[in-house]
Amino acid sequence: MSDTPNAPTVAVFRPDDERLELAVALLSELGTEPVPDPMLAVEATGTVPRTDADYVVFTSKTGAELVSEAGWEPGDQTVCAIGPATADALRAEGYAVDLVPEEFTSSGLVAALEDRVAGARVEVARSDHGSAVLLDGFEDAGAYVHETILYRLVRPNGSGESAALAAEGDLNAACFTSSLTVDHFLEAAADRGVRDAALEGLADATVGVIGEPTAETAAERGIDVDVVPEEATFDALARETVAAVRPGRE
Repeated sequence: MSDTPNAPTVAVFRPDDERLELAVALLSELGTEPVPDPMLAVEATGTVPRTDADYVVFTSKTGAELVSEAGWEPGDQTVCAIGPATADALRAEGYAVDLVPEEFTSSGLVAALEDRVAGARVEVARSDHGSAVLLDGFEDAGAYVHETILYRLVRPNGSGESAALAAEGDLNAACFTSSLTVDHFLEAAADRGVRDAALEGLADATVGVIGEPTAETAAERGIDVDVVPEEATFDALARETVAAVRPGRE
């Protein structure tokens, strides 16, 4: 927690592992009072990417760790990561990463590969909540696309402390890292009977999100978004969201 008097409260929804620990540490360094409220928990399926693909696409650190635990070996496949965090996780597990797009998004990954994959087999290995952008984009580029669900994302029991704070007007900012964290936040608020009040609280807070898809989901759910960092990383999200907390919200 921050030692700064009247430090702004900032909710973070990362899974309850080292990602949450690092997020809380960063927000504390930025002079805030972090509110760790995990909105995602991982349920592994035990599956691995198919072996006959020409390209294998990973979209998360979790996916990299799970395929390593399952003993997956890529062979001659071209291994692609959606961004640097995923690439670093793959390398940490001993995998060579052949491609990381300049734009760390699904559309950026499609753009980086669309001239190469016509007639090729593309394996997309990810969670059960991936968007259709990758699948549709590669299919439009002429690839044979297959999706392997490595894990399911569920809402942890007991989540929703941040929603209660928002409902009480005691939350100054929130850092949403995916569309699913938005939906799970609202589900947790509904479970506590404070959904409408939590939405009102977010309207008075600074809301930061990673990526345009998350921003669109938030807008569709009635949440005004203040910050969408150009760099799709939690570090950028945290720093820009904290910097955007307006006077009077501390």
